[in-house]
Amino acid sequence: MDEADPARWYATNLVGVPAPLLGSPAFNAHPRRLRIAGARASSAGLFALLDQCGSADEARDVFGHYMELAFGLAKPAQRAAAPEGRRWRASYLKLLQGWGMDANGPAGAVLKGWVESRFGLVPTFHKAPLRRFPSPAWVAYLEEKATSRHHNNNVFQQLDLLFEFCQWMLWRFALLGPVPHVELWRGSTRCEEQVVAGSLRGRRCTVRLNNVVSFSLSRETAGCFGDWLLRVRVPRCKLLLVPGLLDTRTLQGESEVLALGGDYEVEARYEA
Repeated sequence: MDEADPARWYATNLVGVPAPLLGSPAFNAHPRRLRIAGARASSAGLFALLDQCGSADEARDVFGHYMELAFGLAKPAQRAAAPEGRRWRASYLKLLQGWGMDANGPAGAVLKGWVESRFGLVPTFHKAPLRRFPSPAWVAYLEEKATSRHHNNNVFQQLDLLFEFCQWMLWRFALLGPVPHVELWRGSTRCEEQVVAGSLRGRRCTVRLNNVVSFSLSRETAGCFGDWLLRVRVPRCKLLLVPGLLDTRTLQGESEVLALGGDYEVEARYEA
């Protein structure tokens, strides 16, 4: 097997679907709902409260308040003036903000590490292609993934709940419609090296995306990020963050959607 093939690095996961299948076009064509083992059970009270909510706005408030209480995410002025209250507390919101500023920074590495841990999908890129192991690129990724500034305060558990809340909202209130797939767009300048089947010039091909990847609901917005424009049908069960999910402006200015990556069949257009 080619050493650059991420299939060599697929790991075990917590969702009960083999990682090679989860990251394949076959799964995208016939998806099944994903649950992170133990995530809902460990916060049963949260989901019991959510089940009583009659609107998306009410559910957003319940989720935000629960996360503040469970992980001490209130603003510093709201905390007790004890030394412990002044410590940096990693949070899912700070992580998403960091991703929005630089997906190849420390926050991006932690998010990619969470996907690796929970879904078994190993990243293919972080500042540079992640191929031979060990390598300077892998060492840099592993160092940033473990940075204490973002990887503390049970941040993986926070992301578990974010994913489960996103899935709950998508099914309960149909944030992006009732269909099992969502049409999304992605602009890119480095598509050639991502093609694993077919060709860009043929308009339809299969590309290998990173283990967590940004898309846009808007074709026009996606076109600002590269000459190649990809149209992708992404299963709802692979979505982590969508506009309107949280009571925050994080990532919403670009109609950004975060989703699990892997191999996707896409329609490619060159719009230089």
